[in-house]
Amino acid sequence: MASRAHQPSAVLLGVSLLGVSLLGLTLSSCSSSGVSTAPEVPGSSSAPWGLNLREDPASALSASQQAAADHNLLLLATARTSTMQREMQQAADAGYSLAGIQGGKTAWGSWELVVIMQRNPDSTPKAEYWLLATSKTSTMQEELQLAGNSGFVYRAQTSFNKETVVILERNRDLESIQRIEYKLLATTKTSTMQQELLAATVAGFNFAGVTVAEHLFGNKEIVTILSRPVTGN
Repeated sequence: MASRAHQPSAVLLGVSLLGVSLLGLTLSSCSSSGVSTAPEVPGSSSAPWGLNLREDPASALSASQQAAADHNLLLLATARTSTMQREMQQAADAGYSLAGIQGGKTAWGSWELVVIMQRNPDSTPKAEYWLLATSKTSTMQEELQLAGNSGFVYRAQTSFNKETVVILERNRDLESIQRIEYKLLATTKTSTMQQELLAATVAGFNFAGVTVAEHLFGNKEIVTILSRPVTGN
């Protein structure tokens, strides 16, 4: 009779051991099938999402990032203009081109330069970018002309943390360079800007872009950029 009283405990012990064994087999199966409890860490890179944009930018993306890549749009955001120059060129090497730019304060009141790049899957990477940023209009005029002498075409401008930012673009496959002459107008008065614009258009310059920028010492200026092709030598 005593041995019969202990039989239910032995049966329960056997069932428990069987359950542990089955649980171990289940976990082992999940592990071997590639299930992971932690996401993979992407490789380090200066490009957004830690990608090397010289390779396929659609690889190793999250669901939201994959959706962006499927629509051929890429957002770049940085607090440093030098970083933006590098990331834009990396994106251009992967077939993207500039679609839009805006500078301003984002989350927590921090300054960021935001650029949207767009890609045509059927195009060959050709664009080369040059980003200019300065708080002095005289310096910007000099740098604009240096870019124009190298065939860079005005694409966009914005105001960013007391600096004027200008982005220029050049087709790297061009056999010859068309030099461009740039003129930068800067004034605090709209009436003065009107007069200078009229004089520039009479001289053959075409309007490129305008921003109202806050520069050093808190003064705000209307900054207008115009251009015309250089003829002859």
